[in-house]
Amino acid sequence: MKNGAFFYRGGAASHPPGHATFVSVLAALVVSAAGSALAGDTASGIALYEQKRYAEAEAALRGVEGVDAKAYLAASLAKQRKYAEAEAPAGEALKANATHDMAVAALGEALVGQDKFDAAIERMSAVIGARPTVAYAYYWRGKAYNAKKQPARMIDDLQAFLKLAPKAPEAPAVQQLLAALK
Repeated sequence: MKNGAFFYRGGAASHPPGHATFVSVLAALVVSAAGSALAGDTASGIALYEQKRYAEAEAALRGVEGVDAKAYLAASLAKQRKYAEAEAPAGEALKANATHDMAVAALGEALVGQDKFDAAIERMSAVIGARPTVAYAYYWRGKAYNAKKQPARMIDDLQAFLKLAPKAPEAPAVQQLLAALK
């Protein structure tokens, strides 16, 4: 047979002319589809996170590569209080993008949640030094300063947080805390 079917020659099948090109194109499509599936996992994982469906977001993002996938995986884990587990993917995301907002927030929450206050202060200070507009770096550093009984530093950081993120979900609680300290 011709037109895409195998040729039979003396006991062995051979491929028609152009078959190698067809196989190459097919392989490229499979790889592209796999990449799209991974991107779809990242997008669906982020959507689940934004819906506060953290366990489902974690499941969707496990094993997915990319900065956003790692950052949102870390954030999903932190929201479930799996702080030790959240630290690694947050760190991986920050290696690729040292000021990724979600990765910063997840790492801060993971470190403070594990009572690693000095590490939180150090890492959040590094982020602030690189990009002083990352609101959650101030928030988590402020929380670490609070735990270390350094109220003046905490107040400075929480005020900076409110300037940068006045509509953040944490803002009302931060405003109440600062008002109570006056």
